[in-house]
Amino acid sequence: MNCPHAVPQYIWDSLTDEARAVIGAVVDGLEERLAEAELQIQELRARLDQNSANSSKPPSTDPIGVKRRPPTPPSKKRRGGQEGHPRRMRALISPERVASVTECKPTSCRRCGHALSGEDSEPLRHQVAELPPIEPEVHEYRLHRLVCRHCNTVTRGALPAGVPRTAFGPRLHAVLSVLTGAYRLSKRQVAQLCSDLLGLTISVGMIAKLERVTADVLEQPVSELAEAVKTAEAANIDETGWRESGRKAWLWVVVTGLGIVFRIVRSRAGAVVAGLLGEEPKPIVISDRFPGYEWIELQSRQVCWAHLRRDFQAMIDRDGDGAEVGRQLLRQSNKLFEYWHKVRDGTIRRSTFLRYMAWLRPVVRSSLERGSQCACAKTAATCGELLRLWHCLWTFTRVEGVEPTNNAAERALRHAVIWRRISGGTDSEAGSRYVERMLSAVATCRQQKRSVSEYLTRCHRSRLAGHPIPSLLTVPASSAA
Repeated sequence: MNCPHAVPQYIWDSLTDEARAVIGAVVDGLEERLAEAELQIQELRARLDQNSANSSKPPSTDPIGVKRRPPTPPSKKRRGGQEGHPRRMRALISPERVASVTECKPTSCRRCGHALSGEDSEPLRHQVAELPPIEPEVHEYRLHRLVCRHCNTVTRGALPAGVPRTAFGPRLHAVLSVLTGAYRLSKRQVAQLCSDLLGLTISVGMIAKLERVTADVLEQPVSELAEAVKTAEAANIDETGWRESGRKAWLWVVVTGLGIVFRIVRSRAGAVVAGLLGEEPKPIVISDRFPGYEWIELQSRQVCWAHLRRDFQAMIDRDGDGAEVGRQLLRQSNKLFEYWHKVRDGTIRRSTFLRYMAWLRPVVRSSLERGSQCACAKTAATCGELLRLWHCLWTFTRVEGVEPTNNAAERALRHAVIWRRISGGTDSEAGSRYVERMLSAVATCRQQKRSVSEYLTRCHRSRLAGHPIPSLLTVPASSAA
C-alpha cells in the first residue's frame, strides 16, 4: 500500500500493516466524500448562476446585478422612415360610410387674389375620425302580470325568444368577456370601465357569472377545434406554470395552421401531450427537449434551437473543460440563424441554404462529440443527449415550412403568462375552463384575422336563439375578406 500524501514517509514505515490498512481505508473514504462534495458544490454553483440567458427561466426571475445581453448598437441611419421605403398611409373610409361631408372650396387665387369658381372633380379627401358619446341602448320589456277572473291565478308575460335573462345583451356580454379574456383587465377594472364609459352599474359577481356563461358557450367550438388540431400537418407545443386554487398546474398550448388550443391541467406528463396531439402524432412536432415528448418518433420532431442556445451559454458559464465546446456551438448556432434568416427573408435560395447546412452539420456534430467526452459531467450529458436527438435538430432542413425554433408557441403563451402574473392564476376549475377557452378563441380569431368581439357576439346570439354555436374553424366570408 502506498503512503498517503498527508502522512510522512518515516511515520508510514513505522506502522504495522493493520494500521496502514485502516489509515488507507479512512483516506480513501475521505477522498471519495470530498469528490462528492466538490461535485455537489459545482452543481449548486451552476444552479445559482442560472438566468434567462443560460436556462429556460424567464427574464423576470433574473436577480439584480445579472448582466443582460448588451443592446444592439445603434445604426448610423437617421430616425424615422428611410429613403426609398414604401409609403404607408391610413386607408380612407368609403364614401357611403362617412357620416358627413363638408366641401372646402377656395374663394380667391392664393397668388393674385382673383375670384375662383367651379369644382374639382377629384378633390383631396381629409377624414377625421371621432368617437361619438357612448350611450348604450337600453331595451325595456314589460312583463305584465294578469289575474285570471275564473280562478284568480296570476300569470306573468314571458320574454320574447332571443332576449337574455340577464340585464346585458349579447354584444355587451361579448365585449365584457373580451376585456377580461383578451385585454387582461380585472373584474373590478371592467366594472369601473363600464361606469366611466357606459354609465352602467355592474357588480364583480355579475361579471364572474357572465364569464361562466361565455365558458359554456365556447365549450363546443373549442372542443371541435381541439379535435381538428390533432389532424394538422405540423404543431408547435409548449407549456408554462399555472396556479389553480393555490395548487401547481400547467398551461399547455398547441399552435397549428388550423388554430391555437390552450389547456390547463394539473399534470405535466406525456399523457397530456398525447391528449393534445392525438395518439398518432403530427408529421412534425416542434418543441423543446422536455421528456414528455420522448414518445414521439425522432423523425417527427424538431427540437428548438433557441432553447439549445441557452444550453450552450450554460456550458460557457459553467467554465471548465466544457466552456470552449459551448463557445464553439454558440458560434455555429449563430451561423445557422444567419443563414436561416436569409432564406426566410428571400435573400438566398433554399438550395443555397441547404448547401450551407450540409457544411455546418458535420461541424456541429464534431463539437458535440468533443463535448460528450469532456470532463464536465453536465456538458457531456447535454452533448450526449443532443447526439441522441441528432435527427431532431435538422428537421427544418428536410421539411420546408418548418422553423428551427418553437417561437410560435412561446409567442402564443406570452399573453397567458402576463395574465397569470396579473391575476395569480385561477381560483377554481370553472375559472380555468374560462381562461383556456377564451385564450383559444382569442388566439385563433387573431390568427384568422377576424374580430374576437364579433365572433363572441355571434356565439351569444346563437345561444339565445337556440341555434348551433358558430365554429372556430369556419371563417365568415366578410371576415376573410
